[in-house]
Amino acid sequence: MYIFDTNVFMTLGVYYRKRFPTIWATMDTLADGGELISVRESRRELDHLCHYDHVNEWIERYKHIFLIASDNECEIVAKIFSSEQYRGLVKNKNIRKGSPVADPFIIAAAKTRNGIVVTQESSKYNGARIPAVCKELGIRCINLEGFLEEQSLEF
Repeated sequence: MYIFDTNVFMTLGVYYRKRFPTIWATMDTLADGGELISVRESRRELDHLCHYDHVNEWIERYKHIFLIASDNECEIVAKIFSSEQYRGLVKNKNIRKGSPVADPFIIAAAKTRNGIVVTQESSKYNGARIPAVCKELGIRCINLEGFLEEQSLEF
């Protein structure tokens, strides 16, 4: 199971459906089969950030993949924030603006489902980034290129 970060959907904006039909057909198949999910907070971020019509249409069609955190996931989010190092997952500007923050929920969704996080964030040693938290929690984390490779998508 793949858990997509908001930035992956944003990156997919440059992969127009007519030009890259195999990517979108694979995502359709995975979403239909319950093998590609994300979290409600990611959907909320996309509602504010995504300006690609084809991505927004896909998101609306597959709105069921954007899951609300379970109690178990909320406990994992609390565990993540118990580490001072990872409190930086929530930026001060998000707090001031009341903006959604998907990162800890994406990590928690992957942990509870033994899933693979797909994010465009890079690893930063001891940084408050998804790959660092995933590494600490034993969660596999790849980028969009890794996802495309795993799905054997070539053009």
